[in-house]
Amino acid sequence: MAPLKLSLACWDYDRVKAIEDGRVRPEGIELTFLNLRVEETFFRQLRYQEFDVSELSLSSYVFTLNSPNPPFIALPVFPSRMFRHQSIYVNKKAGITHPSQLAGRPVGTPEFQMTAPVWQRGILQDEYSLQFDAPHYYTGNVEPSNEERAEKIPLALADSVKITRIEKGKCLAQMLADGEIVALESATAPSTFGTHPDVGRLFPDAKTVEQEYFQRTGIFPIMHVIAVKRSVLAANPWAAQSLTKAFASALDYAYDAIHARGALRYILPWMQFHVEETQAALCKEGDGSDGKWWQDGLTAQNRRTLDKFLEYSFDQGLAKRRWQVEELFAPGSLEAFVL
Repeated sequence: MAPLKLSLACWDYDRVKAIEDGRVRPEGIELTFLNLRVEETFFRQLRYQEFDVSELSLSSYVFTLNSPNPPFIALPVFPSRMFRHQSIYVNKKAGITHPSQLAGRPVGTPEFQMTAPVWQRGILQDEYSLQFDAPHYYTGNVEPSNEERAEKIPLALADSVKITRIEKGKCLAQMLADGEIVALESATAPSTFGTHPDVGRLFPDAKTVEQEYFQRTGIFPIMHVIAVKRSVLAANPWAAQSLTKAFASALDYAYDAIHARGALRYILPWMQFHVEETQAALCKEGDGSDGKWWQDGLTAQNRRTLDKFLEYSFDQGLAKRRWQVEELFAPGSLEAFVL
C-alpha cells in the first residue's frame, strides 16, 4: 500500500528536527516538511488552509472551533511553550510599578486573539487583579512594516473590550518608547527593548517571577499545537495516532541532544548547568515528569495548563463555549501515549 502523502508546515524546532531530517518517519505517511516561521504558517493556514498538517496558535485553533464546521483538529503535541511574564514591556516613565496600574491606560498588543496576550491578560487578572478588559488596547505591527497587521480571524467581543487599530505607518515598538502606549503585551520583544532607555520589562526579575508562578500553579504555558485538517483524518483516521507517535519520538531525540556531553550540540557553553537548573525548577520527585520538563500528551500538568487556557479564552470572549480539554484532540491521538 502506498504511503499517505501529507504536507507539514512547522518551524524547525529541536523537538521536530528528527521529523524534518527523516530520522523519524510516521508509519504509513510520507511527510513533506515545510520549514516556515510561525507567523507565515499561521496566516497561510488560517486564511487559506494550505497544509495538511501544521503548527498552529493554540488560541487561533480554539477560536476556529466556534465554526459550525471547524477545519482543523489538534494532536496533543505542543511544539511551542513559553512563560509570558517576561514578554510584557513598559515605558519606564509611565510610573507602572504594579500591573493593576494598567487599568484605563493604553496598552499595545499585536492581535487580541494571539495566544501570548490571552495568557498575559489571564495571568494579570488572576494574579494581579487587572481585569482583562480594563486597559484600552492598541493593535498592529510591533515593528515598522509596509503591511498593516490585522487580526487573522475576525472577532466579535463584548462592548467592554476597547480596541483601536494603530494608524498606518506607526508601530507598537516606537509607540512604547515614545509613551503613546504605556505597556506592550506581546510574544516578541520590541526592537526598542535594550536599545531605548525608557523601555523595560513590567517584571524586571521575570525569571524569578515565572518560576514562582510555576511553583504556585504548576502551569507551563502552551503556545502552539499541531493541527490536522479534519478532511484528512476523516479519510484516514489512523493517521492521528501515527503522527502523534512520530512527534513523541522526535521529542526523545531532542532530549538526547540536549543531554549530550562529549561535545556541545548547541552554542551555549553552560548548557549542562542550564539543564540542571531547569529540571530543578520544573521537575519534582513523584510528579511523573521523570526529569522531562517538556512533555506532550495529556499529562496532569498539560491538562491543568490547557484547562486554564480554555478558561481564559472563554472568559475573554474568544471561545464561544467553555471547551473541555479532551474535546480539542483527534480521536486516536491520545492513545498514542499509552500504547
